[in-house]
Amino acid sequence: MERRRFLGAFTTASLGVAFKGSFAESAPAENTARDEQASKSSSKTTEFPQDSTMVLVHAAWADGSCWGNVVVPLQRHGLHVMCAPIPMTSLSDDAAALNRALERTTGRVVLVGHAYSGAVIATTQEDRVKSLVYIAALAPDEGETVAKVFYHDEASPEQPKMVPDSHNFVWMPEDAFRRALAHKASADQASIAAAVQRPIAVQCIQEPAPKPAWKTKPTWYLVAEEDRMINPKTQRFMADRMGARIRPHPVDHTPMYADPKVVIDVILEAARESLSR
Repeated sequence: MERRRFLGAFTTASLGVAFKGSFAESAPAENTARDEQASKSSSKTTEFPQDSTMVLVHAAWADGSCWGNVVVPLQRHGLHVMCAPIPMTSLSDDAAALNRALERTTGRVVLVGHAYSGAVIATTQEDRVKSLVYIAALAPDEGETVAKVFYHDEASPEQPKMVPDSHNFVWMPEDAFRRALAHKASADQASIAAAVQRPIAVQCIQEPAPKPAWKTKPTWYLVAEEDRMINPKTQRFMADRMGARIRPHPVDHTPMYADPKVVIDVILEAARESLSR
């Protein structure tokens, strides 16, 4: 009995030593393979200069989460991405907030604005900003207001009435997201957008714009042909006036929800053609 116990313990110990030795021998090989793979991944170059950043600016009645379907695909192309928050208390306040966001970047930048924030991205004087991308965005000229260009052409019958509250802020009715702001998005996405909306102050659309950066920087414009908030004719008028490269698509006012690929493609086109200059 004692002999059997001894042999059993000896066999178990021997196997333990054998397995331990086997693992010890295989671990360096596995670690080496992982290190080589990590080295390959880290050394892989992208098509863009180092520290190239896409700064995405949200529109009225939105926040940075509206770019949720766009961020990771851009990062996979080796680009840094920042969703810059703006307070929407006045055009000047929003311009200052954008400049603070730009201070957090290094290297070359492409600014992307949606709807109202097209006016905001054009206020920049930063030399590192190499191009501007407008996603169904407003582009007032010097001395113009956002309201003037917004109402340049006839409004869609689905465009909601925008009435300021007692604090001089404008909120959107919940059903406006399903009818006008994001009518091609899923019902769930439209409901989420309505729930997280942030209001815009009347002063934002009444303050005259400074000399816009689109007069000196290359621009791209995604015309949303099925937009119910900003008339597509108005979008083409602004895009033609600034000499933008126009990219029309059959999308609604917020294509980042229903068709993010067209947004990503326009941003990447601008990045490829402007960041390497």
